[in-house]
Amino acid sequence: MTQRESIDHDGLFKELIETFFWEFLDLFLPQVLDYVERGPVTFLYQEVFSSIGAEEKRIIDLLAQVQFRGQDSYFLFHIEPQSSVQADFEKRMFCYFGRLHEKYDLPIYPVVIFSYDSPQKEAESSYKVEFPDFQVLQFNFRAIQLNRLNWRDYLRQHNPVASALMAKMQIAKEDRPRVKVECLRMLATLQLDPARTEFISQFIDTYLRLEANEEQRFQTEIDTLELGEREAIMQTLTSWEERGWQKGEVSIVLRQLNRKFKQLSPEMETQIQSLEVDQLESLSEALLEFESLDDLNAWLQNLENS
Repeated sequence: MTQRESIDHDGLFKELIETFFWEFLDLFLPQVLDYVERGPVTFLYQEVFSSIGAEEKRIIDLLAQVQFRGQDSYFLFHIEPQSSVQADFEKRMFCYFGRLHEKYDLPIYPVVIFSYDSPQKEAESSYKVEFPDFQVLQFNFRAIQLNRLNWRDYLRQHNPVASALMAKMQIAKEDRPRVKVECLRMLATLQLDPARTEFISQFIDTYLRLEANEEQRFQTEIDTLELGEREAIMQTLTSWEERGWQKGEVSIVLRQLNRKFKQLSPEMETQIQSLEVDQLESLSEALLEFESLDDLNAWLQNLENS
């Protein structure tokens, strides 16, 4: 299995949209903000529906309940990230619509975000049932097809979703290093909390991983920025790399301890996972002298008391 195949693409997009729901609407569906109450959003999870005429089951990717502005009534956003081309996808969206509408008896606003790299031809965004003399049905959904959007059109957006999704838009190969710089530059100016900054940083790196020669051009692009922007980007990258290093150190130390003492308790593993990088380095040296779990417990207790 390749690295790309092992990535939960739809899950990443779901987390992005769920975390930055209003920013997503502001970027791609600003007209909706004219009639929606911008307040708490209720996400409905694990809504499973069977396909018509089959035993297949499917979990709705993202279902959000929002309120009409100035009214006591609500409607649902059904947002479906789609990372690959699938036959009869439009029919599937219609089937979801029917089941959701029947279950909740609420208006449904269906949205699909197509994130595959190819093909670049315009994706279908409707499902029809018609006869030569009579149209029975035309079901439409909003289609956001990233590979047909130009990253340059989103450069001036002060929006975390734009910072992330520019990495999946239409990019010429020679522009890849610059686009990554622009994604990170925008992210640095947003001044999000560390957890959200890390998530978007990893999202960008997942979809815009540079080759060795591109990394050199990436650094050259950073060097052309103003000092403040350059420092902000480097701080973001350094913070992200340190967290990645910490996770790696945790993995190594836990593997060494489990090899030495067979199996640690979940509580002890949790305690070790919370250590800082310098503490993990000290533990990796100290564990060479441990003869039993009592020695490990004593070391951790001494750390808490220091």
